[in-house]
Amino acid sequence: MKRKHDMFINYEHSYRRRRRRGGSKFGKVIIIVILAIAIGCGVYYLIRSRIDFDGLDRLSVSEDDSQEDKQWQNSLIEENSGLEQDQLTDEKNAIEKSEGQAEKITVTPSITPIEEVETAPDLLEPTPVIAKGIYVTASKAGSEDMERLIEIADTTEINAMVIDVKGDTGKISYSMDSPLAQEIGAVTNTIPDMETLIRTLKEKDIYLIARIVAFKDPYLAEQKHELAIKNKDGSLYRDNNGECWVDPYKHEVWEYLIEVASKAAEIGFDEIQFDYIRFSTGKGISDVDFGEAALTKTKEDIIIEFTKYAYENLKPLGVFVSADVYGTIISSSIDAGLVGQNYVEMSKYLDYICPMIYPSHFGEGNYGIQYPDTEPFLIVRKVLNASKEKLQQIPEGEHRAIVRPWLQDFTASWIKHYIRYGGEEVRAQIDGVYEAGYEEWLLWNASTNYSVDGLLKD
Repeated sequence: MKRKHDMFINYEHSYRRRRRRGGSKFGKVIIIVILAIAIGCGVYYLIRSRIDFDGLDRLSVSEDDSQEDKQWQNSLIEENSGLEQDQLTDEKNAIEKSEGQAEKITVTPSITPIEEVETAPDLLEPTPVIAKGIYVTASKAGSEDMERLIEIADTTEINAMVIDVKGDTGKISYSMDSPLAQEIGAVTNTIPDMETLIRTLKEKDIYLIARIVAFKDPYLAEQKHELAIKNKDGSLYRDNNGECWVDPYKHEVWEYLIEVASKAAEIGFDEIQFDYIRFSTGKGISDVDFGEAALTKTKEDIIIEFTKYAYENLKPLGVFVSADVYGTIISSSIDAGLVGQNYVEMSKYLDYICPMIYPSHFGEGNYGIQYPDTEPFLIVRKVLNASKEKLQQIPEGEHRAIVRPWLQDFTASWIKHYIRYGGEEVRAQIDGVYEAGYEEWLLWNASTNYSVDGLLKD
């Protein structure tokens, strides 16, 4: 702009001076030439200045857009704190770094829009349920008797079922497409049409838990001796019932369990629950040979490792992960060491931990109660209060499993001091759960004959 203005002054000065001298034709020609040059230069610089102005205008728009991108990134991080938090933060940092190096470059963030994130199946979390459930054997689930159990859920507060997928014998309860299970012949047709059963139960809003017995697997142990617990002479270890167990130190066993659990998740179960996620406590277990791994890792170490392994492999499938543990391990380090169940450490890698706090499982005098089986309300409340205190070892804010205890709906006539259990005793235990501040519970009866009169009507 300054150069254009200077040329105009020069032109005016030259033109006026020649006018005063009277001028000539030659002078007029020179004036015309100068005038033409001036006009040409004026037009040139006018166009040039307009281009520069447009460029500045576009640059300012780019900077504004960059600020909006920052705000969009920040809002996404705040609104989607549970969705790929680290990834969003990394991208935000990368954008700010690139802007610092070249401020005039507009950066487009490469994250998925909110609408797409919300509908992406692999990012959706399963919906938690305050479960009040009953155990269902594979034989009952595959028979007409299942209608009776569904009726219980229809008419009472029961809203969940724990169904055998891999039971105490090691057999799979339905035609599962598992390579190893097929190879060893573990697949059965006890539940003829699992898909239809799951669809029926889901239509009734019943929360479905797949029970998978982990290390008590006599069938796998008999078929593949290399995976079984062995005595020091190389023979198969057998518990008091003559049944074999698989070795928790064997990672091949872990892979098989995850394979079975993954198939259960695929077919529609909401939760995978591992039972017998422990070592045998039968006669002679102290003399078995667990191999070199046992020299550096305790029973608790290996069960914790498997729990973490299972959790990390199953959570991406969109299911909850839980485990059954002895109720006595909450306050007894001796029992915890024998079975390999560490209540606190396992709770760090589970969505739900399910202590079996059957009153009949506690010895005389436990928790200051002379005969625990005769005091269902008191023993349940005391054990769960101990559970609450124990889990406080996990700092606030860190992951901690929800406690969902197993309650007793059977009469333990094999112990010396027992009472007959029915609706009143079941309700007393449920009240004990609530008194301790917990909300969820499961009822166990091996024959699935439940005390319906102890349940609230729907």
